[in-house]
Amino acid sequence: MILPPATLGILGGGQLGRYFVMAAQRMGYRVVVFDPDAQSVAAKTADAHIHADWNDQNALREFATQCRAITTEFENVPATTMEFLARFTTVHPSADAVAICQHRSHEKAFLVKHGIPIAAYADIRHEDDFAQVNESHFPAILKLASSGYDGKGQQVVKSIEDANEAFIQFGRQHCVLEKMIQLDKEISVVLARSEDGDIRYYPAARNEHRNGILAVSVMPAPDVSDALMEQAKQVASQIAFDMNYVGTLAVEFFISGNQLLVNEIAPRPHNSGHTTLDICVTSQFEQQVRALCGLPLGDTTPHCTGVMLNLLGDRWFVNGSEKPQTPEWNKLLMNPKSRLHLYGKSEARIGRKMGHVTLLADQSVPLSSQVQALEALI
Repeated sequence: MILPPATLGILGGGQLGRYFVMAAQRMGYRVVVFDPDAQSVAAKTADAHIHADWNDQNALREFATQCRAITTEFENVPATTMEFLARFTTVHPSADAVAICQHRSHEKAFLVKHGIPIAAYADIRHEDDFAQVNESHFPAILKLASSGYDGKGQQVVKSIEDANEAFIQFGRQHCVLEKMIQLDKEISVVLARSEDGDIRYYPAARNEHRNGILAVSVMPAPDVSDALMEQAKQVASQIAFDMNYVGTLAVEFFISGNQLLVNEIAPRPHNSGHTTLDICVTSQFEQQVRALCGLPLGDTTPHCTGVMLNLLGDRWFVNGSEKPQTPEWNKLLMNPKSRLHLYGKSEARIGRKMGHVTLLADQSVPLSSQVQALEALI
């Protein structure tokens, strides 16, 4: 076990990294953030910040020598960076696991190889690849194989002609063409897995996306059968086992009728797991620390239902304002069951995640009414 006051490292300096820093420091660890962004919100909280490019081997070597163990807050850190760091210190999750998740084609091939159900898809590397796609595959979504997130780098297409035009707009980069399904619900499962294979699950969360960005998440998920909830846990567990994964992992699912399909894997804490900060004995970020350091995993029991609402930069631009205006947080904070989390980002922008609020739900009031009331307060 790696015990406090050892120094830990985090690759990436966004809000997920910030919460890792806070969880680790609360437990007595020091934390160094490695991030090319000089305005990193995690670095503002950390004990030190190495401000360098992902491929700067001198800076990476310095980072590795300072840290007893290193993890990541997002999947787009180059796998080669993580491989390099692993030559000098403990790195979880592994570069191999992250490499699978940072490329949609690799991720889908991994899931198919291990018999895990997903929506039908086709790899598109060249315009000629559309000749192998049947018209029954449409409507579909063309997605960049790498670097897309929060609805970016994807486009709904209704025909091969549409798809070909979108492919050209994407600069003929490697894409996947994913058949659209009849979507009834979206859920996610966040788990933590230790180096010896012990797993702790959080209750599944039910998610609502708007414009490709998570808007509302409810944990535990309402209106999802026990059978589907158990199946989702087992599939997430299988994915973690097949990756030999160590750390906090999230798996997003589509529910179509009684069918459960994996959408994406996130090799890190997840936006839909933010409720664990306020409703669970151990948050997803403390679990990340525990798994990284070889500590026993914490209790994931929730003490109530949590409703998480994302706070995007859009809320700073109201009534046609061209300049951002700080929302009236006093209205929100008048509710004794609301928990406001702002990430400390210096500039509000449309679509940018600025924070979130969690409502500790009242079981005597319909959940939909509480969500509506929460949104009205903001």
